[in-house]
Amino acid sequence: MTEILAVALITVLAVISPGADFAMVVRNSCLYGRRTGLLGAVGVAAGVLVHVTYTMLGVGLLIASSTTLFTAIKLAGAVYLVYIGVRTFLDRGELTVDLDGKSGLSGLGALRTGFLTNVLNPKTTLFVVSTFTQVVGPDTALWQQAGYGLFMSLAHFGWFGLVALFFSHARLRTAVLRRQKALNRGIGSVLVGLGVTLGLAR
Repeated sequence: MTEILAVALITVLAVISPGADFAMVVRNSCLYGRRTGLLGAVGVAAGVLVHVTYTMLGVGLLIASSTTLFTAIKLAGAVYLVYIGVRTFLDRGELTVDLDGKSGLSGLGALRTGFLTNVLNPKTTLFVVSTFTQVVGPDTALWQQAGYGLFMSLAHFGWFGLVALFFSHARLRTAVLRRQKALNRGIGSVLVGLGVTLGLAR
C-alpha cells in the first residue's frame, strides 16, 4: 500500500509541474482548438509509455547508472525544446479564429508533437526512471509495474486533457488568439529557457 501511495503522489506532482508538455498543450489548444489540444494530450500520454517500457525492460537501470547515456538523452531533449521554442517564438503567421474545430495542425501532427515533446523530455525520463528504480521494489510483480506505468500515462492524459479543454474554451481562445504573437513569444521563450536550463544542468 505504501508503494502504491508513493507512486501515486510522485506521479501527480510530476504531472502538474509546469514543463514543455504543458506549454505545448496550452499553445496548441489556444491556437488550433480543442481537438488538436486533446490529440496533443494523447501524444504526451503515449510518450510516457515509451519511458515506462524501456525502464521495465531494464534500460532505465542502465540510464540511472550511466552518466554518459543520461547526459546524451538530456542534451537531445534540451536541443528539441530549444528547437520548438525558437520555432514558436519566430512564428509570425496570423491564424484565423476558428471556433468550429478546424485545425491548422493535422491530427497526426498534433499527436507527433505531443509524443516527441514527452519522449524527449528529460523531466519525464527522470520521473519514470527514478520512480521505478527508487520507489518500486525489485520484488514488485510485472503486472503491477505495468499497472503503475498505465496509471502514469492515464494521469498525464487526464491532466493535459483538462488543460486542453480549459484553454480551448471559446471565449478564452478568442481572447488569446487576438494576442497570438505575444502568446508565441511567451511560450517560445519558456521552451527555450527550459531547454537551455536542462542542457546546462549538471
